[in-house]
Amino acid sequence: MIKRLLSLFCLFVFAGLVANSQPFKPTHLRETTVSSLHDAMRSGKLTAVQLVHLYLDRIEAYDKQGPYLNAIILVNPKALTEAARLDSIYKATGKFVGPLHGIPVIVKDNYDTYDMPTTNGTLAMKNSIPPDDAYVVRKIREAGAIIIAKSNLAEFATSGQVSVSSILPGYSRNPYDTKRTTAGSSGGTAAAVAADFGTIGLGTDTGSSIRGPSSHQSLVGFRPTLGLVSRDGIAPLALTNDTGGPICRTVEDAARVLDVIAGYDKADTVTRRNAGKIPASYLAFLDKNGLKGARIGVFRQLCTPKNSDPQVYALFNKALDELRAAGAIVIDSVRVPELDTINKSFDTIPQLRRDFNLYLANLGPKAPHKSLTSIIKSRQFHPSIEKTLLDSDADTLAPEAHKGWGKNMALRERLRQLLLRAMDSTGVDVLVYPSFSYPPRLIGDLNTPSGTNNNALSPPTGFPAFSVPMGFTYDNLPAGLQFFGRPFSEPTLIKLCYAYEQATHHRRPPESTPPLPRKKKNKREIASR
Repeated sequence: MIKRLLSLFCLFVFAGLVANSQPFKPTHLRETTVSSLHDAMRSGKLTAVQLVHLYLDRIEAYDKQGPYLNAIILVNPKALTEAARLDSIYKATGKFVGPLHGIPVIVKDNYDTYDMPTTNGTLAMKNSIPPDDAYVVRKIREAGAIIIAKSNLAEFATSGQVSVSSILPGYSRNPYDTKRTTAGSSGGTAAAVAADFGTIGLGTDTGSSIRGPSSHQSLVGFRPTLGLVSRDGIAPLALTNDTGGPICRTVEDAARVLDVIAGYDKADTVTRRNAGKIPASYLAFLDKNGLKGARIGVFRQLCTPKNSDPQVYALFNKALDELRAAGAIVIDSVRVPELDTINKSFDTIPQLRRDFNLYLANLGPKAPHKSLTSIIKSRQFHPSIEKTLLDSDADTLAPEAHKGWGKNMALRERLRQLLLRAMDSTGVDVLVYPSFSYPPRLIGDLNTPSGTNNNALSPPTGFPAFSVPMGFTYDNLPAGLQFFGRPFSEPTLIKLCYAYEQATHHRRPPESTPPLPRKKKNKREIASR
């Protein structure tokens, strides 16, 4: 009897060892994280080359065929070469080159890349190869990341509602329902990350464009404090608001990206603000019990029964119960009575002409266009943005020379002070509200409410706001919960968002892009070896 038990135990252990020695499979790729991929690399189950192949297979299967997500503008032709270089370094040294070693990244195509075109979604810039990387791109490469693809966006990042450009035919499509929008402008990045075309993604946010697509694709999106992340080498829309940030499937991965990209850059003076405000690592704030005793302020001005879809409103109230169950003290509600008046009082002052012309000048003599006027004359842009471009180019005054500039700056400061006063007087750590009060709209529908709440607080103040999955409405349509914080309170936001994520696990992958079957080595794989 004892011998039989020992025999069975040995078989069990052997089976476990065999299972653990199995190579990394396509099924393992789904919803994987930086940490799990690095574990697989360290155990010898996975190389960076193999990982890139797995993602390229998914892009090939699902981006321009199958569900036709149309999220990718350009696959990096050198991705496998870079993966092989990283593998050789690891083989020789036994060490990763950095915290993102071998990790494939989806980069929104308004980030400069010295070795690939940066189109900003416009046909006029199809052949524009910048002289150097954007600051953020340089930092992720130094950390060992591999740019696997440049993703589609709303052209010139002008829309928070849709992701459509002249560089690709058609809209980027939501993998949870391909008849629906990805939101904008970073919708291509979000659709690609949600569908497992890459491990992590980079987006930009002027009014909504990280948090909106993240909400619509059940992702985590960080809009950091203005000044935490450099905008150098990112095609601008309005530098008073523009910032870059991560779009990921988990809070942990987003925090890993923030560790790499946050910092001072002399090429972007706004980053002087972050001196002394960046911790050694944001990963230190990943606390699954982080909601215990936290004071959460409910900002119901952005979510009422009258201005919300019933199911989103119900999800929001359920989220408040989930916060309470995780130990939070929920203050329902916190108000800023002047909010609507302030947001309606801003003068519209175009910044695109001045900011974009400066960006073009920094591209050097090989830039295909030297001015916004030249791009307009080329007619190589999507018709939907023609009025925006014409209006911006016709306004030849510097933004600061407009009569309304001083008023706008005063309104921004007033809103900052009112929000800080409301948060301080109620003793709350953050404010919460739905990222969208309505589900993703059908592509082409510009009449029903979009329900975006992303523009109201964070862009005009420069304060940070993170969106995390809040659940699903109707036919598996995602919704996001937004956490809004004080300036440079990213550690607090990460702690609370992570605790909520771990307490709820709302994210689930889209059914339209299932794991691919394991296949024999193709010509691309053989050639890369």
